[in-house]
Amino acid sequence: MDEMRSPSDAVALTPRLLASGGFDLLYREGMGLIEEVAAYLDGEGRGESKALGRDGAFIYATESMRLTTRLMQLASWLLLQRAVNEGEISPVQARSEKSKVKFSALPSDRGGPGWDEIPDTMKAYIAKGDRLFERVVKFDRIERGEELPAEPEGENALSAQMDRLKAAFGGL
Repeated sequence: MDEMRSPSDAVALTPRLLASGGFDLLYREGMGLIEEVAAYLDGEGRGESKALGRDGAFIYATESMRLTTRLMQLASWLLLQRAVNEGEISPVQARSEKSKVKFSALPSDRGGPGWDEIPDTMKAYIAKGDRLFERVVKFDRIERGEELPAEPEGENALSAQMDRLKAAFGGL
């Protein structure tokens, strides 16, 4: 079976994803993380950053800008998808708007001088932001028909695995 689907097929996939609650969970987690990070950077994080050495302060400033940029891009995507889900805009309009949202602050390797000085709370928010980014990119690829959703767990998944084994081993 072809692993890729056309964009018109993607529209048919979206209702299944919505019915599973996958997007609602992603939306709540994403918006919650944005609020948490904003509160941290305006409060505790500001104080922690002042206690860092030169290298640590540079890395902290760089990573906080990357994280903030990434989260704002994700918020834009989440809000557009929610508008589609609630019938406020069409999928075509959303695709047009989403094409303007470039995920430019991609997660990258971290480390180097000063990385060890970064507060654990900030490191945890960076890691959460990276995981959220990966989930949104996966959901976006599924919505655009570039990737198939994961097979459901349970009996259907077991049945699908058994069918694959039978096909591979000649129906044993």
